[in-house]
Amino acid sequence: MGNSRDEQLDRIVGEHFMYEATDNVDGVLGTLADDAEHELVGGPDGPLRGKAALRSFYERLFSDLKGERVEPVMRLYGEDCVVDETLWFGEVHDGRAFKLSGKSGKARIRLLHVFKLRDGVIIKENVWFDFDNLKRQLA
Repeated sequence: MGNSRDEQLDRIVGEHFMYEATDNVDGVLGTLADDAEHELVGGPDGPLRGKAALRSFYERLFSDLKGERVEPVMRLYGEDCVVDETLWFGEVHDGRAFKLSGKSGKARIRLLHVFKLRDGVIIKENVWFDFDNLKRQLA
């Protein structure tokens, strides 16, 4: 880190991840701009915009996943943006959030997040992970 801009970006992204880890939909939405865009790249929903659409996405996601731990891999900073790579470990209860209904089991997901921030909130979040790898892991 080292500079206050990076520390501010870390705080915002850290709050977002903490609310995700505790399944706190309202907390997650509080870290996002009203017109925020979210895309699970290659996912079944395509880009979503606005808190109403994101509320529905996160409610479905949180009912489907139970995280056990996250291991940071790397974080990079740009002008009002953060690139974050992590490994997520947990359980998928019923793959509805990924249009994999009936698929359940332990999973390890390598995630790459790209955040764009403005005025202390996230305005855009793109998330990449290997859907085919997730399918192979689930029964």
